[in-house]
Amino acid sequence: MHVSAIIAAGGRGARLGDDLPKQLLTVGGKAILERAVDAFASHQRIDDVIVALPSDLAMDPPAYLRDSRRHIAVVTGGSRRQDSVANAFARVPAAADIVVIHDAARPFVSADLISRTIDAAAQHGAAIAALAAIDTVKRGDAQRMIVATIPRAEVFLAQTPQAFRRDVLSAALARTSSASDATDEAMLAEQAGHHVYLVDGDSRNLKITTPDDLRLADAMLRTEQPEVPLIRIGNGYDLHLLVAGPPLILGGVTIPFDKGLQGHSDADAVCHAVTDAILGAAGEGDIGRHFPDTDAAWAGANSINLLQRANRIVRAAGYVVSNVDVVVIAQKPKLAPYADAMRGNLARALGIDAAQVSVKGKTNEGVDSMGSGASIAVHAVALVTRS
Repeated sequence: MHVSAIIAAGGRGARLGDDLPKQLLTVGGKAILERAVDAFASHQRIDDVIVALPSDLAMDPPAYLRDSRRHIAVVTGGSRRQDSVANAFARVPAAADIVVIHDAARPFVSADLISRTIDAAAQHGAAIAALAAIDTVKRGDAQRMIVATIPRAEVFLAQTPQAFRRDVLSAALARTSSASDATDEAMLAEQAGHHVYLVDGDSRNLKITTPDDLRLADAMLRTEQPEVPLIRIGNGYDLHLLVAGPPLILGGVTIPFDKGLQGHSDADAVCHAVTDAILGAAGEGDIGRHFPDTDAAWAGANSINLLQRANRIVRAAGYVVSNVDVVVIAQKPKLAPYADAMRGNLARALGIDAAQVSVKGKTNEGVDSMGSGASIAVHAVALVTRS
């Protein structure tokens, strides 16, 4: 059975009152959107994931959505939730039997809840996660006067994921133009004449809508996970061959020399080592994960720009760079005249002061490829602190 997942992240979450879209805010040092996507991208029964984003984010999605190994597609969302889902549904592979839809604002969905919702949809055609009401439920009028007490056993609070056979979801989404009041896909399926099965939801499957929700989500993680260290250290290393033709670029500085470094991007080994150091310190992988040399998008890329992108990933993980120390191993050319310019470029890319960056050159005393002038290697150490 082929199962596709749609992550609805087309809104901006204005009720949270932050400049960043809600889905990019962090919980426990990790973006809300990344947590939601990871739950599905790592699930053994999910074959592919389609994420609907606001247009500006869809044009330049976060790095974790560009990892080609995870079978993630990004589409532009619409003005309404159902429009975003419809745009994503258009990218669902024809082979899909079941489509699961989940709100990006629910970052703590469990693998078990995803599986149970898939199974229920396969059996019943449509299914949603929902919590049975535990409080007495009253219905009020416009003057806030009670007009009825609703039997509690009949009341369920809808969550996501919501899962559908492909034909059921197709029929439901066909009603989007006339169902302007629909708040979820289950409502559209109901209006299309389909029965929707209720799967036992999860109280931990919190939807983050308000600042209080964000604080509660952080508190939930603190009670379940060890405290994240306030200070972390990362190491970075890079080596490139020196060849005739390309310019020699180190730390964003073009250095006069008869050879340059060979690589997929501009081969700036200083930036690459620093990028690995800061990503490693924040626990966010390495340069190859985020900017793989198999991706044509990074061919000839400016490595200062890649470092800036990596710094945004580090900040999204809840850390800021405190200082960076770089050692460049090169027999030739002499790098001392360019060290300050490199420090300035690195500092600007990292959003810190040049005094927090050290760059120094060393020879390899004629030993190995660096000592023979065939290559240049760079070591970098980065210290990051919790933001």
